[in-house]
Amino acid sequence: MRDQHVSTDTAREATTDTERDATTDTERDASTDTERDATTDTKRGGDVLAPSRADRRPGATVWLTGLPSAGKTTIARALGDRLTAEGHWVEVLDGDDLRTNLTGDLGFSREDRDTNVRRVGFLARLLARNGVTVLVGVIAPYAGARAQVRADHATDGAAFVEVHVATPLDVCEDRDVKGLYAKQRAGELTGLTGVDAPYEIPQEPDLRLDTSGLTIEQAAAQVHAVLAARGLA
Repeated sequence: MRDQHVSTDTAREATTDTERDATTDTERDASTDTERDATTDTKRGGDVLAPSRADRRPGATVWLTGLPSAGKTTIARALGDRLTAEGHWVEVLDGDDLRTNLTGDLGFSREDRDTNVRRVGFLARLLARNGVTVLVGVIAPYAGARAQVRADHATDGAAFVEVHVATPLDVCEDRDVKGLYAKQRAGELTGLTGVDAPYEIPQEPDLRLDTSGLTIEQAAAQVHAVLAARGLA
């Protein structure tokens, strides 16, 4: 009888150990699955790491329009440095870079210029609605194209700020950063905006800057003040 009790106890202990092992394995598997899911979510770039829209800073497109050598991109870069230091996501879109890498298939007819503005506006809008402050240094000579970009931003719920860099033509000629005015005067270039191609001056920009009497830092500070007043900086 003693041997029978021992056998029964041994069987009972073996069963308990099996159940305990099974429970441990189940917990281990569940833990592993949880870790695997977390790793997968992290690689996927899902909600594990991505900030919610409520936590993001608002994006915006700041379009600096003006004549060649007015200072558009120079102001954009100075402003971009300040905004980046303040924690904003910033992208500067320079007209020459865009012509090389995005709109190189376009010429300088009115239709092509408007297409250039439309494409750049589309890119800026995509970035702005995802929390990027986009600083666009593109001439955009025609009022209709600029108005369409603004309207497209409004439809998309993205902020748009138009800055007219209203540097006088004679000052732009003196600067002549790219030598365009000299080439035009020498008869080597035609279709230069503001000289022998039209530039439609913005009638109601959000800000008008005459950089002939301002330092770059002062000009950038004025744009920053407009953004801050709108809760965008």
